[in-house]
Amino acid sequence: MDLLQSGRGHTTNTLSSICGVSRRTIFRDLEILRDAGVSIEFDTLNQAHRIARNSYLTPTNFTPQEALAVMVLCQELGNQDGLPLLRDARSAALKLESSLPIVIREYLRDVSSAVEIQMPPTNPLSDSEGVFQQILAAVDAKLSIRIRYDSFSEKKVIDTLLSSYRLLFSRRSWYAIGRSSLHRATRTFNVARILEATSNGEHFTLPQGFSVERYLGNAWHLISEGGSDQDVHVRFQPLVARNVAEVSWHKTQRATFSDDGTLDFRVTVSGLNEISWWILGYGDQAEVIAPVELRKLVATRCRNAAQQYDDDPTD
Repeated sequence: MDLLQSGRGHTTNTLSSICGVSRRTIFRDLEILRDAGVSIEFDTLNQAHRIARNSYLTPTNFTPQEALAVMVLCQELGNQDGLPLLRDARSAALKLESSLPIVIREYLRDVSSAVEIQMPPTNPLSDSEGVFQQILAAVDAKLSIRIRYDSFSEKKVIDTLLSSYRLLFSRRSWYAIGRSSLHRATRTFNVARILEATSNGEHFTLPQGFSVERYLGNAWHLISEGGSDQDVHVRFQPLVARNVAEVSWHKTQRATFSDDGTLDFRVTVSGLNEISWWILGYGDQAEVIAPVELRKLVATRCRNAAQQYDDDPTD
């Protein structure tokens, strides 16, 4: 990169000789730079390559471990097609790689090929990236936006003025968190369900001390239901006990193994609906001990699920 940014043009043979690599490697590196959006000029008269002056990059002093972390995370996560920011992170990582010394680049190619990251299923926002970019700009400028929203909880399309305080990516999708004029309260909106977004040019003030963590409280995931927090106790059978205990599910969780291999899992949550679906995912390997309200809720859903299998669907 230093050679290409020096202002002088260099032939492929010169680059190969100075860098101590083959001409094939030089051609490959030049192609990587072009794919990353770096403008490389070719002087046909002198058969020389150089980076266009408006594409100069500032050298960055990464350690091999820092460079590996950036490249693996950005490139692997950036392979999630259509997921905003992650795709851009992959492009940024390629540009960063191109500015690193050849020794570190070779180290990265050897090590990064042995590391893979698999994301859980996500909503790629393939049809909502324009909305995402509008909200991102509105968050930055602190501008309210008028949105039409396909509300799951209200079972209809609603229209509201949203003062979006934060954008949050959690588990499978992006969410906008902010004050809704319709609800007169701070609410969470799934970006994928926003049908239209239009800025009205009206500025808002971020509430003092606002944070996503404070807003969500002890919600199991994203929905902090009204009322007092509740202590939940679930007993997991040995078949799944270790898998449950190994994961940090919630900031308040406490897990204790019994001599018979079962796991007593305790957590304090704001609302019971979200955690009930998580418990149901473990089928007959999980039993709600407390509270009674949650035990009844899970039991009802189990019975309803079982009834669906009473009849042969092919009849």
